[in-house]
Amino acid sequence: MLTLTDTAAQVIRDLSSQVAESEDTGVRISSQPDGTGSLTLSVVNGPETDDKVVETGGAKIFLDQAAADLLDDKALDADVDEGGSVAFLVTEQNR
Repeated sequence: MLTLTDTAAQVIRDLSSQVAESEDTGVRISSQPDGTGSLTLSVVNGPETDDKVVETGGAKIFLDQAAADLLDDKALDADVDEGGSVAFLVTEQNR
């Protein structure tokens, strides 16, 4: 299952609180239908019916099935630059 670093969890909580329309607001990672294996990330009000839900320290991530399979053994990290821009990084899990 995808894990979140403390930094990623904080960034996701911050993003969710900025647009919170429900208690289930979180970040959804979904696969693209073009078959390239690329993923998109968006802030949403809750999971889709078949999404896998990952919650760490109040940060909620929703994964469609293809994204869940692709990220199963990965960790999500985030980097915030001096200007406040966020970049998410997918890394190997520390075991």
